[in-house]
Amino acid sequence: MEFEKRQKEIIDEFEFLTDWMEKYEHIIELGKSLPLIEEKYKTDDNIIKGCQSRVWLHADLNNGKVIYTADSDAIITKGMIALMIRALSGLTPDEIINAELHFIDKIGLKEHLSPTRSNGLLSMIKQMKLYAIAFKAKQTN
Repeated sequence: MEFEKRQKEIIDEFEFLTDWMEKYEHIIELGKSLPLIEEKYKTDDNIIKGCQSRVWLHADLNNGKVIYTADSDAIITKGMIALMIRALSGLTPDEIINAELHFIDKIGLKEHLSPTRSNGLLSMIKQMKLYAIAFKAKQTN
């Protein structure tokens, strides 16, 4: 399964980083490589609720796959959404809905985030899954 392969790649990548400063630097680098969301999607409707910083998330359904684009005004948060997009973008709505994101715990991300960032991460995941649920509903109608 494509998703499991992606999770393994992320876990393997983070295993090489020895301390949390290196891991944060890697997350920041991921954010810098994030394909930017088009300006027309940087609207209040696309802001993820529950994130302390502003995070815009847009999704399209393209050939049965959900494609996410995003941006954030905070560098760590931008890296976190980049990581989530890397894990989930390009999968089918069903794959996203059923995805168990065990890489988050495996790389130690949750335990090293502040409570507000941890809540923000959960809000990102929730919003990404909500998009997938909406696209699935459209497909079945």
